[in-house]
Amino acid sequence: MDNIEIEEMFQALGPVTIKRMFGGKGIYHMGRILAIELDSEMLLKADEISAPEFEEAGATRWAYEGKKGKPVNMPYWSIPDDAFDDPDIMARWVRLAYEAAVRADK
Repeated sequence: MDNIEIEEMFQALGPVTIKRMFGGKGIYHMGRILAIELDSEMLLKADEISAPEFEEAGATRWAYEGKKGKPVNMPYWSIPDDAFDDPDIMARWVRLAYEAAVRADK
């Protein structure tokens, strides 16, 4: 995903900063990381408050294989499919991600 596509995806929030990280990209708004792009997949930040909404919408949680082969769950979720076809739905999900980023800072 190129930076213009990413900026369009997050336009409901306003300007975002895109930084390279982990072989992918970190997406920041107002200094807070709210998403990562890994292997051409955008993953939005969620927490105990918003994760149930992601799960209910069919999103999947990112996990990597940790020590001894055990999965390590990370606070990032895939974007529900319907968001890619509707900017208003995408705006809702990116706002939820930013709200989780704000709560993580406290």
